[in-house]
Amino acid sequence: MDMSSEKPRVLILSGEVTEVEDVVGVLGNCFSLDVFDRVDDALRALKGGENYHAIFADVGDFLPLERALVEQQANMVLNTIGEGVCVVDDVGKCVWANERMLGFPASVYDRIKQLCCSALEMFVKQSSRSAKPEPIEHRRRSRKFGFQVGEADYYEAFISPVIGDDGVVKQVVAVVWDASSGRRLQQKIDAIDAAGRELVRLEADNIGKMSVPDRLKLLEDKIIRFTSDLMHFDHFIIRLLNKKSNQLEPVITVGLPSEALEVDLYAEPEGNGISGWVAATGRSYIAHDVEKDPRYVLGLDHAKSSLTVPLRLHDKIIGVFNVESQTSGAFCEDDRQFLEIFGRYIAIALNILDLLVVERFTATGRIAEGVVREMSEPLNDIVTEAQTLIEEFIGNDELRHRLGSIVDNVEKMRGTLRQVTEGPNTILDAEKVQGDADSPFAGKRVLVADDEGNIRKTIDDVLTKLGCNVFVSKDGHEAVNIIDSQGLDLVISDIRMPHRNGYEIFAAAQRVRQDLPVILMTGFGYDPHHSIVRASQEGLAAVLYKPFKIDQLLEEVQKATGTVVGERGGQGERVDKKGETA
Repeated sequence: MDMSSEKPRVLILSGEVTEVEDVVGVLGNCFSLDVFDRVDDALRALKGGENYHAIFADVGDFLPLERALVEQQANMVLNTIGEGVCVVDDVGKCVWANERMLGFPASVYDRIKQLCCSALEMFVKQSSRSAKPEPIEHRRRSRKFGFQVGEADYYEAFISPVIGDDGVVKQVVAVVWDASSGRRLQQKIDAIDAAGRELVRLEADNIGKMSVPDRLKLLEDKIIRFTSDLMHFDHFIIRLLNKKSNQLEPVITVGLPSEALEVDLYAEPEGNGISGWVAATGRSYIAHDVEKDPRYVLGLDHAKSSLTVPLRLHDKIIGVFNVESQTSGAFCEDDRQFLEIFGRYIAIALNILDLLVVERFTATGRIAEGVVREMSEPLNDIVTEAQTLIEEFIGNDELRHRLGSIVDNVEKMRGTLRQVTEGPNTILDAEKVQGDADSPFAGKRVLVADDEGNIRKTIDDVLTKLGCNVFVSKDGHEAVNIIDSQGLDLVISDIRMPHRNGYEIFAAAQRVRQDLPVILMTGFGYDPHHSIVRASQEGLAAVLYKPFKIDQLLEEVQKATGTVVGERGGQGERVDKKGETA
């Protein structure tokens, strides 16, 4: 009741017993009085919304007043709640409805009445089928219904039977609410879930035929498409956590300037922007106004707000997903929830690709070793048989020469197989390259960076034979110093080295000269930091998968440096000055 008036208000209803004058005389000094002679007038005042602190009336007149008060409170409650409420009888007539129900569109109101009639018929049939009367609490059980009106509006209702004293259901009560927003929310979550399952669905037949860059490109395309189509985010960056350095390395970027990618961020709660804080704490972060947010660092041009969520895999943080907008307050809690769900699928998909690469890395070595074991005995038999025939055909020099060639070829096969079993620590056919100081490569300044000494030495020897000035480095720190100081024509680098990964070597080369070509090497396609995809987006010259043939290397060097190596050489061939294929 309203306590703001100076005097409490009292309603007085005069009656046969009550002497109004006496009551007014006693109460008038302390209360504000409203005096009525008729019950209808008093009820009208109560129903009209007047608030009273007390009611003074004869006992016989109090019962209708009490009922009026109860009805007033009931109407207030039913008209205040957000749901529509109505009572429908057995002929489909709405005998009462609250204001919310009356405010629904006519199409919704009519549909509710139809549902009420169907529900009432169901309640009656259910009651008549029972061999013995069910307990009253069972017969009063509500039924839930959902229905759609138009293309976008969805409603839900609970319909309950009203059981009379005779046990017959003649009315139902319906409580109805607009569930459109919840429905749309669930539909979007379902769509994101479906997109996520598509993201991690990597068909063995298709994926098996793809190179690692192609696999990652497929994943990247899906992420970009789903992020744009489902969540309408067009400016975002995905950073993965480098466990060794604790750095958050950019992997997929859409709509952000290159300057944003050059900011070094680490998984630390302070001094590393919002992404560093999210990666360190594992908690999502909405910056409604980045200009006022002390954690925000350089991102989208004219950015106004951002949303960043962690990428989780088995409750471990493997990276962050950062979305930016040029509109203030562009992100809400629903967006956070959607992105967190989608982010989990991204983490799973990236992990699946890594597992496939590792499996390829280890399986290739096992297969090669198995091939060597299986071929060892047949190759020995061939050599033994050929040598026996050589002894038998003394005097037939042509035949003996051909048999000797067979023995030599078998030995070459054995050598090649041994090289293959050494896996990524070798380069095939490097011994075939002949020295040629007048080759088109002569004078080229080339950096060879690899922490495997055998790889460094082999490529160094080959390129030196062809007249290149070769610089070698065993780690990323040395490689960057050489790139910065030596005026190179080409960089050849492994993607996994101490102190720098392949992308960091590529980025260092790009900083020195935008058109400085870079060739990256990797063992069986293993690329834990996704250097290949990142560098390919920005102009990487080529990728070589160890073990590779030396002709492949020379072909890529030729393309990267724009040199021409002879006129007869087909793909993978180098022609020397004498016209013989090396």
